[in-house]
Amino acid sequence: MEAELNNALAELRGLLLDDAGSFVSAVAAGRRKGQDAPAPTKLRPVTVKGRELLQLETADGAGPTVRNVEPGEAAAVVDELLARPYGNWHVVTTDRTVAVRITKRGKAFVHRTDEGGQRVTAHDRVKSHLLAPDDPLFAAVGADAAKRRQVDRFLTLVDGKLGEVAAPLHVVDFGCGNAYLTFAAYKYLSGVRALDVTVTGVEIREEQRVHNNAVADKLGYAGGMHFVADTAADASLPDTDVVLALHACDTATDEAIARGVELGAAHIFAAPCCHHDIAEQLKRVKAPAPYRSLVADGILRERFADTLTDALRALLLRSLGYEVEVSEFIASQHTPRNSMIWARPAQTPAALRTAARLDYDALVEQWGLRPKLAELLDAG
Repeated sequence: MEAELNNALAELRGLLLDDAGSFVSAVAAGRRKGQDAPAPTKLRPVTVKGRELLQLETADGAGPTVRNVEPGEAAAVVDELLARPYGNWHVVTTDRTVAVRITKRGKAFVHRTDEGGQRVTAHDRVKSHLLAPDDPLFAAVGADAAKRRQVDRFLTLVDGKLGEVAAPLHVVDFGCGNAYLTFAAYKYLSGVRALDVTVTGVEIREEQRVHNNAVADKLGYAGGMHFVADTAADASLPDTDVVLALHACDTATDEAIARGVELGAAHIFAAPCCHHDIAEQLKRVKAPAPYRSLVADGILRERFADTLTDALRALLLRSLGYEVEVSEFIASQHTPRNSMIWARPAQTPAALRTAARLDYDALVEQWGLRPKLAELLDAG
């Protein structure tokens, strides 16, 4: 098994450092089970002042960091990256694509295709993407450049958190709308990562269900994904591994999170849209001193409600033993609703669960609030 892993990593090394100039791009993401997740990294060749360098773009919690590596340093840098416990590598050359998935036991699954990419090394070239901007799914769902950027960031976040996952994998997207992120998740997980995955999109509007199923059929995805017209609370679903709720409006995010908890999903990804519920409650309550200025003006009250709502959601989930992270989904210049809540069940010590609950209770009592998620989780 160790020899199999070493052979796979040696193949990747050869592609990344190819002297023939065939390397196009690479993405290293995810983590092996039981290991800390390394920051996702993209690699590509760039030409700066006539010299070809290796560019690394690392996405940590503070945002992307870009570094250009001299040819003499490239081998050492690549070796250091290959030594990290990434769960997935995706490397594109001019004549092939190689995807490697590494299990917690160090077994390497290698998926090769004869589809290559175009090598462009201009320094001002458009950044590499986990899904090509000209992928047919974007045209099928009418995704513009802004939505393609959201797709790339979304897939980077999801891939980094999923790490190694058991197959088959069932993903449910609640309030999927026109489903451009739903389709992207299926394409990436089933295609790039070569996972045995099925995706269910849940959307209350019947006409949207019909439309999305037609798009899935047109793209050739009907065998792995389908859409139902229902609510998050009532949809009949089989065992569910990953729950998505992307830009669900107001308490629809709470309904999706609560259903994810009920289903025992291993991962919940929620990118909230509006937060009207808490914002409306803040209009009616007397703000505790000295925080009245936080809600005196409409724009400040709205922004504070966004932050407070997501903080209370995170605290509730932590009090239930979940590991929770709230991060930036997409830069604020693209959308003002740019937070992502990720949660997964964890062996959280009782003291930490209790501390989260105490903080939650203090906040709702101080502000006189009744969060919808607490009602749905029957958590008081």
